[in-house]
Amino acid sequence: MEQNQKTEALGERIPGSELYEWLLSVVSAVLIVVLVFTFGVRMMGVKGPSMRQTLQEGDRLLVLNAPLTGELRQGDIVIARKDTFSDDPIVKRIIAVGGQTVDIDFGAGVVYVDGAALDEDYINDLTYTDEGMAFPLTVPEGSVFLMGDNRNMSTDSREPRIGTVDTRYLIGRAVFLAFPGKNADTQKRDFGRVGFLKRS
Repeated sequence: MEQNQKTEALGERIPGSELYEWLLSVVSAVLIVVLVFTFGVRMMGVKGPSMRQTLQEGDRLLVLNAPLTGELRQGDIVIARKDTFSDDPIVKRIIAVGGQTVDIDFGAGVVYVDGAALDEDYINDLTYTDEGMAFPLTVPEGSVFLMGDNRNMSTDSREPRIGTVDTRYLIGRAVFLAFPGKNADTQKRDFGRVGFLKRS
């Protein structure tokens, strides 16, 4: 004991203390990462073509968990799970929030929210596919109306089994494209797409 005190007084390290400090740092870092990915964010993959060209099948997204998303806005890309439709989560874009009215002119392919045509520079094609919901439709409070960007290859809130989605069914908001999937046309990964997903 006296020898250890003398060693510390001279500024020398006790044998093995550097290894202990290094291990403590590693364990702390791992614990922080586990806590962040358990309660704050998660990684989720994109399946299917419904969000092309914004997202490709196989894209890996960093998703901010629902309690931390803040106020959801029109244009946000979210991940939802609705048992009446599928056990698998779906990735879609919020078109309207509670209290807003959605109408779709399927002949012209135009989506209206509260009477104004949306400027949708993110869509792959115009909205020609009617999946069975009656329009105009007012979104209930606490719910959202979701659509895929690849409008004619997306099963979304136009489908009665999905309809408007209660926000309690939202897993979270996609905030960052961490790893790109292969482009369906070129079969190549475009790493230039990696980055934050813009909120409209």
